[in-house]
Amino acid sequence: MNLRGTEFQPKNRFEKIDLTVDEYCSVEDSNDSPRTEFYWDDTQSIVTQNKSPDIPFRYSLNPYRGCEHGCAYCYARTSHEYLGWNAGLDFESKILVKSNAASLFRDWLVRPAWSGQEHVMLSGVTDPYQPIERKLRVTRSLLEVCVEARQAVSIITKNALVTRDLDLLCQLASCRAASVTLSITSLDKSLARVLEPRCTVPEGKLKAIEQLKEAGIPVHVNIAPIIPGVNDFEIPTILEAAANAGATSASWILVRLPGSVEPVFTDWLERHLPNKKTMVLNRIRELRGGKLHDPRFGTRMRGEGFFSDEWSQLFRVLRRKLHLTESPAPLNTAEFRRPRTGDGQLFLF
Repeated sequence: MNLRGTEFQPKNRFEKIDLTVDEYCSVEDSNDSPRTEFYWDDTQSIVTQNKSPDIPFRYSLNPYRGCEHGCAYCYARTSHEYLGWNAGLDFESKILVKSNAASLFRDWLVRPAWSGQEHVMLSGVTDPYQPIERKLRVTRSLLEVCVEARQAVSIITKNALVTRDLDLLCQLASCRAASVTLSITSLDKSLARVLEPRCTVPEGKLKAIEQLKEAGIPVHVNIAPIIPGVNDFEIPTILEAAANAGATSASWILVRLPGSVEPVFTDWLERHLPNKKTMVLNRIRELRGGKLHDPRFGTRMRGEGFFSDEWSQLFRVLRRKLHLTESPAPLNTAEFRRPRTGDGQLFLF
């Protein structure tokens, strides 16, 4: 599988040395995309605490750094620059794996400071069900810890692979301690193929909603991101299809282009939608106060102005018509029980 979200490799903002290849110098004889490389991430901490007023969860953990799905618009691309790599091709072809995630998570839940009275999000930055998860099962190992501790957990993903873990999710859902958010950007298979090339196709996502619904697991659908001039006209059809499949709530997020995500996304527009490039970027600027990125809390997720107000109103009308709520129902955290420690003994107070 050689299709990538981008072949572009923007300069790392933290690096002083940059490699430039001109037309007379070939690094590789093949034009094929590089094979994905996986690296051991020997992290010593696993749960991140978030303080952003724009995000409806405080605790999250990410099994992987980098994401093979290859979405050109992904705001998380800049995180790879802290690793010495770039936010373009490196982000989707060099993946760090937190193989010891389950052990670290169990140790974190055992701490006296953790009461279990809040849910934890999987994952919030990069997708916990990207293709390599099928083999490595790191996310599944985290869910096994959640089942053991009855720790309330919510999942956000673009991949139907989440249905592989229905057995674990059902155990959590039996005490209202699990929910899943599926991100749907488009129902157009040809657009989805280039917008999120290694992700589940639209029909697969709708099928996943059906399976989750049948298993009794609440499903939230997030149209994320909305890209003006690219997929905004699909809002009604996505919401209707999601509701028919069994989703119970829905929301949206405007495309975000922080730092080096901007040139990656601009390059994507030039390659796939050159006739729309100027219009799309101008619309984003209109939503962002004349800029392509606005990091301010309160506006960074939705933008502001005519188009933002129009989409918000459209969502209100369609949610009411389709019997969808704006947010998932709160999870039950009352069933939490402290898990076993690494030596198999219960934590002693």
